[in-house]
Parts: sequence; structure tokens; C-alpha cells
Amino acid sequence: MYLESILLCRRCKVPKKIRVLAAKPGLDGHDRGIKVICCALRDAGMEVIYTGLRQTPEQIVQAAIQEDVDVIGMSVLSGAHDYLFPRVMELLKGAGATDIIVIGGGIIPEEDIKSLRDVGIRAVFGPGTPTTDIVRFIKETVSR
Repeated sequence: MYLESILLCRRCKVPKKIRVLAAKPGLDGHDRGIKVICCALRDAGMEVIYTGLRQTPEQIVQAAIQEDVDVIGMSVLSGAHDYLFPRVMELLKGAGATDIIVIGGGIIPEEDIKSLRDVGIRAVFGPGTPTTDIVRFIKETVSR
């Protein structure tokens, strides 16, 4: 499993682990779920950078670019996903960082998922999603 999480660096063609930035945008103060995801990704051999609670979209995008991540994973339980996720996508586009894969999770109504996917969120994982599904999605998507 560990070797599957190593890619060739886009620039220098040497082995590189998948790098994931995990973020809690907005005012939501519940972080147990994202910490479980961080541990699962780490255990799968990925490098995980957790930004902590109450991050702005600007802070998330800045950290993702500085850390040269492959994936941004955001979790929102407060209902603000319909503003925060599109704002992150807008800022990534403005920074020319559209190669970063963005996924979301948390309490997101089924009817909101299509609009999030339309702005570029690659996948949305709801409560109860097995961590193995998230790991598999990231590995398959990053390796393409």
C-alpha cells in the first residue's frame, strides 16, 4: 500500500509521496472526522498537512501552493460549503493552480453535490464513507 502512494515528481521525475492538505474552512469547530481522515491517509503512505480549524479560503489556497500539494481535502459541517468550496476553486484558478485536485466532505446535502462538482470539486464524501474509499479515490485520481 505504501508504494502505491509514491508518484514521480512532476518536475524532477524522482519518487514523491502523494501530498494532501486537509482543511477545515469557515467557522465550523468540529474536527474529529477530518482528523480520522488525516490518519487514514497517513497510514496509506501519503504526506498530510492539516491546517487546523477556522481557515479562510485564502489561507487554504496559500498553504496548498506553498506546500506543493496534489490534493486539497476540505470538511464542512456548518452548511457553508456552498460558498467556501467554490471560493477555494476560484482562488486556485486565479493562482494558476488548477492541477490541484479538490475534494470535500462533511454534512453536505445531496442536492448541493452537483453544483459543487460543477465548480470543480472532484468528489464529495459524506458521513460514514469508508476511509478506504477516500484513499482509493485519491490514489486513482492523482496517478492519472
